[in-house]
Amino acid sequence: MAETEPLLSVRGLTKRFGGIVANNAIDLSVAAAGIHAVIGPNGAGKTTLIAQLCGELRPDAGRVHFGGTDITRWPPHRRANAGLLRSFQVTSIMPTLTVLEHVELAARRSMERAREALQRVGLAGREGTRAQALSHGEQRQLELAMVIAPRPRLLLLDEPSAGMGQEEAAHTTALIRDIGRDHAILLVEHDMDMVFAVAQRITVLANGTAIASGTPREIRDNAAVREAYLGE
Repeated sequence: MAETEPLLSVRGLTKRFGGIVANNAIDLSVAAAGIHAVIGPNGAGKTTLIAQLCGELRPDAGRVHFGGTDITRWPPHRRANAGLLRSFQVTSIMPTLTVLEHVELAARRSMERAREALQRVGLAGREGTRAQALSHGEQRQLELAMVIAPRPRLLLLDEPSAGMGQEEAAHTTALIRDIGRDHAILLVEHDMDMVFAVAQRITVLANGTAIASGTPREIRDNAAVREAYLGE
């Protein structure tokens, strides 16, 4: 793969549920470094897009290329093994396992990678704590540690600030900005303060269609975006 080629390339991605078109011929390119955010109102098709990228849903049309390889028909585990990992909107941890046990499993039993990931997200010193004893924000930090521990090529982060208060969201924003320095990230997020603080590029979905893609300034200045999403 040449350096100028995107790490993730989506062309014409379409998904229907009966008569509802959840994603309509979406084109999307994600670079091999930095943070690319996907925003849009509820029902815009963001979750459906993420589910197709990670292999949980099979598209009705279109192609997904990752690292120059067509992965459109690959199952989730094969995509994960290739370095395409995701987090979820709803916290998905095992309450009775310790912090370190969670991340060791994600890191395929590599203690070194597990401890590096915990240090990165700010949970060093909490290795022996059971996950159920963590605050909501700390549980989200744990999930981030689990997705960076295997050293993926691309992180799909689905609403990482969901359910957080202002202080926790600010901490998560700083953490994602830091992780984005050496990981490619596709970020789906409702918190516009976070999006405009961390993203180098933003794609806007409305009614299942990508209506704009560009730099944060270009998105702020786009009349169609202001009408469809920002309410102007």
